[in-house]
Amino acid sequence: MKKTLFLLSGALPLLFSCQQQDGKFDATQLDSTAMAAISEESYSNYVKTLSSDNFLGRKPFTKGDTLTVNYIEEQFKALGLDPGNKGSYFQEVPMVETASMPLQKSLTFQGKSGSFSAAYLEDYVIGSRRLDEQINIPASELVFVGFGIVAPEFGWNDYEGIDVKGKTVVALVSDPGHYDKNLFKADTMTYYGRWTYKYEEAARQGAAGVLLIHDTEAASYGWNVVRSGWSGPQLSLVENTSAAKATSFEGWISSATAAKLFALAGQPKDIQDQAKRKGFKPVPLNVNTSVQLKNNIRKSSSNNVIAQIPGSKRADETIIYTAHWDHLGIGEAVDGDSIYNGAIDNAAGVSALFEIAKAFKAAKIQPERTIVFLAVTAEEEGLLGSDYYAQNPVFPLNKTVANLNMDAFSAAGATRDVSIVGRGQTEIEDYVERSAAKFSRIVKGEGNPSSGGFYRSDHFNFVKVGVPGLFMGSGSELISADSTANATRKEALAGRYHTVADEVDDHWDFGGILQDIRLFFDIGYTMSMEKTFPTFKKQSEFKEISDKRLAK
Repeated sequence: MKKTLFLLSGALPLLFSCQQQDGKFDATQLDSTAMAAISEESYSNYVKTLSSDNFLGRKPFTKGDTLTVNYIEEQFKALGLDPGNKGSYFQEVPMVETASMPLQKSLTFQGKSGSFSAAYLEDYVIGSRRLDEQINIPASELVFVGFGIVAPEFGWNDYEGIDVKGKTVVALVSDPGHYDKNLFKADTMTYYGRWTYKYEEAARQGAAGVLLIHDTEAASYGWNVVRSGWSGPQLSLVENTSAAKATSFEGWISSATAAKLFALAGQPKDIQDQAKRKGFKPVPLNVNTSVQLKNNIRKSSSNNVIAQIPGSKRADETIIYTAHWDHLGIGEAVDGDSIYNGAIDNAAGVSALFEIAKAFKAAKIQPERTIVFLAVTAEEEGLLGSDYYAQNPVFPLNKTVANLNMDAFSAAGATRDVSIVGRGQTEIEDYVERSAAKFSRIVKGEGNPSSGGFYRSDHFNFVKVGVPGLFMGSGSELISADSTANATRKEALAGRYHTVADEVDDHWDFGGILQDIRLFFDIGYTMSMEKTFPTFKKQSEFKEISDKRLAK
């Protein structure tokens, strides 16, 4: 594998040697000087440093937070980048940490014919984003609202004809296309399928609370993820804690608990299947539940770190590269190791910001548009840093050309293909196709579009406000023909996601990551020399909001 990559890297200067003619940008060629600035030695050193124990797992609100943002600032300065926020490299992100604990260990559902209780963590999880020390909902009627979706463009309204103010809505995960390929976007999940949307819509409808029915296949993760991820302290943006944006409580129930609930309500066994068909109407369950929560609230702030290279001609137009700097901090020890180092997730992405900055600084012709490097906080807590930026942009959104997001590169080696998550959403994909062709790579979609990966990383907060975003990674067709070495490396790297094992070791192959970084650079560099603004494709649910943004 290393020999193959060495031969490829040795050919790079020949491939890139004919980039510019007479000082004019040629979009069909690659800049040899810029590409040569992207170095495995410096990149690997950045990743090893950021993912070392010294940074304590890079969790917001901890010492690791301060150490990390200061390190990123130091690197931006050393690379000669200008501060990105009115003379500062920092954008303060006000957040609140809420630890919700049910005052009753069981959640009791009371119906006309009886009642049953669900056990905390085993059968349900529950919490609140409200800034109230105690939540007390003495009796709230439950309403089954199908998927909890209001999507006029798909002719779908699960709240039609019912007022849920003060009530608790019960909703399915995913969206109708997951079950019927003739609905929504078939296997490709829309934003309506994300749990974040369902919480948001329930708040818009005035509900007191919302309970999502977990299903492993539809959610693409097991109950263990729900149990660990939605219990314990949770971070939120302060501005996302109001009644307009959050119900009094939010939670999940297991599929077995849901079956008991519908039986208690006297509903047919296929009630959930009925909700998957067009024309379903919300169903009052004639079942009540009461919720009492104690919230321990701690307000603090973290920081996004921002740098820029001002454009040479259209400095008011920006292309924003993002990568989240945070990880999970320190947890329970596993074989004596308690630090979640987050090498792939996402020291690899932040280090790519540094390499791409080096490439832009080295480019023979400097970008005509401003290039912004944005390392965001609290991605692991719900994309909070990028959410805050999107709601409080430093650079005007109607002049933001695109967001190119780097999150969790693959260390398995160079691939012939490159994967676009959420393919079919934006015109950035056309740039990916053209740039990939320069490297003799092919473009594919993600392997599991029903998992909703397009809505799970920081580019999505730009998408929500109408800015096209790209989330891209290595493909699956390894260039190396050594099938034994490939299998050994893949096996060694598997299972590291959100574990203490996410560290740099001898199994890493940096060749594929460097390949992807060069591709990310060329996409942004090409955009920086143009006057056009890519937008969303016609079938995207974000096309209308993007058009409105550009019309301002």
